Amino acid sequence: MTTEQPALVVDHLTKRFGDRTAFSDVSFEVAQGEVFGFLGPNGAGKTTTVRTLGTLIAPTSGTATVAGIPLTSANGVEIRQRISVMPESPGLYLRLTVTENLEFFAGLYGVREAGSRISEALEAVNLSKRAGDLCGGLSKGLRQRVGLARALLSDPVIMFLDEPTSGLDPVAAREVHDLINVLRQKGVTIFLTTHRLDEAERLCDRVAILNTTLRTVGRPSELRQQLFTNALVVKTIGPLHDPAGLFTATPGVLGWRSDDAGAYVLSVADPRVAAPEVARALVGVGADILSISEAQHSLEDVYLELVDEDVEARKR
Repeated sequence: MTTEQPALVVDHLTKRFGDRTAFSDVSFEVAQGEVFGFLGPNGAGKTTTVRTLGTLIAPTSGTATVAGIPLTSANGVEIRQRISVMPESPGLYLRLTVTENLEFFAGLYGVREAGSRISEALEAVNLSKRAGDLCGGLSKGLRQRVGLARALLSDPVIMFLDEPTSGLDPVAAREVHDLINVLRQKGVTIFLTTHRLDEAERLCDRVAILNTTLRTVGRPSELRQQLFTNALVVKTIGPLHDPAGLFTATPGVLGWRSDDAGAYVLSVADPRVAAPEVARALVGVGADILSISEAQHSLEDVYLELVDEDVEARKR
């Protein structure tokens, strides 16, 4: 049985600019066809990592394999033929039409059969009917879609998307999300840097959190389990007379705290086992129960637990 080769392998990669370290000793793998989220505060080294893996700048130390090709200066052209990078600003020529922009970039990329590739890219981003429009007359959301079409021209194995929904309204952002899901279904590997944690949670198979060094890598659900204990949130119409006595005696409850009058957070070993016991105990003392629910931690909770936001200030 053969194991599919990862799309990206990064091994102890470091990039320094003089005395300043952009990122240090970063190691991870990205599977083929995976949407991999790369998260971190401003100044954490995310964009520099993308520029390094995209062969735009050379690493200071460490190694990487991109689309099966070792990351070396000699292999730069070959790697760039198999990847595409979409920066936060698509950098289009606003006085040219959508098609003229794509024709120009197809020429730069050396794309064969450019006409058919442009048509396919425009269809993929649902812009075929706007092909003759000047880019200067398009909304930011539509320009982002043109940027995605440009990134698709070379039929890449890996797409690096740097903040693709930055500044977009919810409708335009959702359209970009839909396009990312379509690319996932086609087997394209997506390396997504974003500040929108809800976006990463919705789209990404796994995420990495970078803060100059790599803090963690995993599925959002796994990271939540690693960082947070299981808990139940109990709400009653009024405060309990003796919550300490009640919860201490309830099977499956390991600890408790009061968040507000009539609101309690219980640490439990297994929410499915503890919840019925808690309900019976509350009914037994005549409490009026509003709700008993399992505490839900978001990817934002994980992020804030791991990251000091003021990275740039610490570097000065």
